[in-house]
Amino acid sequence: MPSSYAAAAAGSSSRKTNRTSTAAAATARPPAPSPSPAPAPPAANPSAASDSDPSSYSSSSGDEADLTASDSATASVVSAYLSVAGEGADLSKVGIFLSSAARRRSPPCLICFDPIRPSDPVWSCSSSCFAILHLPCIQSWAHQSASGAAVPCPTWGCPKCRFAYPKSQTPTSYLCFCSKTVDPTPDPWILPHSCGDVCGRRLNANLDSGCEHTCLLLCHPGPCPPCPAVVPNAPCFCGAHREPRRCAHQRYSCAGKCNKRLSCGLHRCPVNCHDGPCPPCAVRGKHKCECGETMEEKLCSESVFQCKRECGGMLDCGKHRCERGCHGGKCGECPLRGRRTCPCGKKDYPKLECDAEAATCGSTCEKVLGCGRHRCPERCHRGPCDETCRLVITKSCRCGGLKKEVPCYQELTCERKCQRLRNCGRHACKRRCCAGDCPPCSETCDRKLRCGNHKCLSPCHRGACSPCPLMKTISCACGKTCFEVPCGTEKNQKPPKCSKKCNIPRLCRHKLECRPHKCHYGACPPCKLTCGEELSCGHTCKERCHGPISPPNPEFTLKPTKKKMEKQIECTPGTLCPPCKEVVLGPCFGQHLGQERAMPCSKWRPFPCQNLCGNPLLCGNHYCTKSCHVLEVPLNQPEGDPIASVSKENALAEPCEQCDLPCQRVREPPCSHRCPLPCHLSDCPPCKVLVKKPCYCGAMVHAFECVYFNNLKAKEQLKVRSCGGPCHRKLPNCPHLCSEVCHPGMCPSVDQCMKKVNVRCACNMLKQEWICQDVLKEYRNSGRDPKEVPKSQFGAGLIACGEDCKKKVKVPDPELHLRKSQETKNPAVEVASVPKRRKRRDRGQEVKVSKFQEVKAYVMRVLLIILLSIIIAAGLYLLWKGIFWLSDWMNEMEEQRARQRHPRGATL
Repeated sequence: MPSSYAAAAAGSSSRKTNRTSTAAAATARPPAPSPSPAPAPPAANPSAASDSDPSSYSSSSGDEADLTASDSATASVVSAYLSVAGEGADLSKVGIFLSSAARRRSPPCLICFDPIRPSDPVWSCSSSCFAILHLPCIQSWAHQSASGAAVPCPTWGCPKCRFAYPKSQTPTSYLCFCSKTVDPTPDPWILPHSCGDVCGRRLNANLDSGCEHTCLLLCHPGPCPPCPAVVPNAPCFCGAHREPRRCAHQRYSCAGKCNKRLSCGLHRCPVNCHDGPCPPCAVRGKHKCECGETMEEKLCSESVFQCKRECGGMLDCGKHRCERGCHGGKCGECPLRGRRTCPCGKKDYPKLECDAEAATCGSTCEKVLGCGRHRCPERCHRGPCDETCRLVITKSCRCGGLKKEVPCYQELTCERKCQRLRNCGRHACKRRCCAGDCPPCSETCDRKLRCGNHKCLSPCHRGACSPCPLMKTISCACGKTCFEVPCGTEKNQKPPKCSKKCNIPRLCRHKLECRPHKCHYGACPPCKLTCGEELSCGHTCKERCHGPISPPNPEFTLKPTKKKMEKQIECTPGTLCPPCKEVVLGPCFGQHLGQERAMPCSKWRPFPCQNLCGNPLLCGNHYCTKSCHVLEVPLNQPEGDPIASVSKENALAEPCEQCDLPCQRVREPPCSHRCPLPCHLSDCPPCKVLVKKPCYCGAMVHAFECVYFNNLKAKEQLKVRSCGGPCHRKLPNCPHLCSEVCHPGMCPSVDQCMKKVNVRCACNMLKQEWICQDVLKEYRNSGRDPKEVPKSQFGAGLIACGEDCKKKVKVPDPELHLRKSQETKNPAVEVASVPKRRKRRDRGQEVKVSKFQEVKAYVMRVLLIILLSIIIAAGLYLLWKGIFWLSDWMNEMEEQRARQRHPRGATL
């Protein structure tokens, strides 16, 4: 998955949690402009548009195609998709549904024709039409469709697209569009019937398409848009060309020759790069039939064929010829060879040759006749039995109303008409001698449809009729813009928005400056310009224009009344300008910057703001945390300032709080210990806390004063931590100890140990003194690791045994080998070979840790980190909640204080 696609998916998943804060910010300031997708094109044929397609509700002027401009909820739905798709976003299909849902103008239910409200439980078709219907309506529709016929049907169809759903998929609960949330709560900040979470549906249901991405839009109606992810190396159909393409269009043709090997295995495909299997090979040539007797010119894909002549080859018996047509391979065995019987099959002839004819047995044939109930009464005979059974039996007609003796081959029917109801449940069958399988009703339904204007023209059926397929046209006031809606829903529709200008002139003083508006029904929109008239105080009126209004257009009616209204609506006169409301800025009690409040100049007075006081305390480090109050002596106020004089004489003035916090300053030099003094302005005293530091060899622990140790330089700190004694740490490659003075890091004499080692031969008879580093070199030259040699065996076996070794031992070789083999088998020797217990100083230096212990320690560390992260996250969340609770409590206390001080505030 591309990183941009994953980032967009992660960002869209957190959008639901930030929806509340976003909504609050949207009420305080206008929404920021968001990238607008490509406009959704209107329906190509409005008359043929479906009765539930939102595209049939769009205006022909095309002014409502911008998704992001229609509503902030729609912009939040497509923002994550546009961040990945960029300018090439294709939202033409889903844009129609989003625009309709954002304007809260969902199409009516196709079953009951009632409008679908945002709070109604609905069901959405998931096949191709994505029609939105009332949940109770579709449940009733599915029940009637599945059980209304004479024979119960296992499926039911969508009222719009007729897609067949199994009976098990009858909707039982109210789900959102992405089917993640049951009974989604209506929210004005998201689309109706949506859960507000990421859609997450697979963008391409075809598993062979190669697309595994999910929809990035928030839960939305209609189809999901094409996959916006980019495939860096998308191969063409033939695989010869690769280029970066959108995931939704990664299957493409390079326009070159396919050149794949055809099924014949001889030629290659000459067609341009194409999808699917290659066509049959069209190269013509001469080919033989399967029997090899005929040569014809045919296509390479038809090279295996059969001629029209019989085979005529000799069978294995040598007496008969093959009667099959042209075929390949051997003709096979003779079908007359093997077990032979008489024509009726009762007598066997085991030794009869294939060219001899089997004789009849003379008994009754008794083969089953064509009727399937009786047997042949003739003697054993050659050839087929008589097809017509002439045995007279008693038969019943198909409906069971007549019984009569007739020949077995003759069918018996009566003249009685069937009175059963057909599958429509309204008309009788009336077919003569019906066996119960009545045909479907051929009458016309002719029932009145739910639209109330037309009748059903479908064949007679059970249950509710299909919705009316006709459309009604609704136009604007000028008649130049119109759209079509399903028949029967025109009573609840609103007129379309027309892009033409309104021809009614304005009567206010801005008739030349006011921006012209579009065609409409009813009254013209009020003038949005500022009045601008000069008031008596010298200011100008800044209210919206309140001059006279022109007479309105007639209101929108689908079926206008025949009688015209004789009373003519006159223009509305204007109103007087309101009192002057020139806005001035008034400071708060604490004179906080940016907290000035706009108020009319005649009602200017200080007020308490929602901030804390923030005045510096006497300690000089902290600020007053009281709510905004009148200061006893305001800071930075020149003499003669009216606000300072008011605060000094004001009875509401109160002093700031005193600081009781401990010192929180960072010491110099910096250390991890806090200052024991209370909050103060001067420098903190030096830190006298003792700090324990072990030496490098671990033999001594030093105790330093924190201020002394932190004032030392890095080199001096390393120097004072050394104990001055020998290191005595065990060297890693030999059993000796480090002879250097206590030092940091690794021992310098790892491979340069100069101590003497007694080196012996394999039989311990020869002995020499070597330097330790020479012993290490000898071990490495022999391919052995010095670390694996026990301390007691260090240096043994490095000298070759001489000729005198065997003489001194005076033991023959067989006994020597036998003794060595016994020593290896003796457990006492094995116990003796175990190295002695190491000293306490050497313990733990060469402990080998198994792979399982390393994995276990790593897993425990990861689990500990995860647990600490969860605890920190929970603590931050509770702290965040506590801050908000404290802020609300402080606001409530401030409101109570303001109410208590309100009578005194009048003295200001």
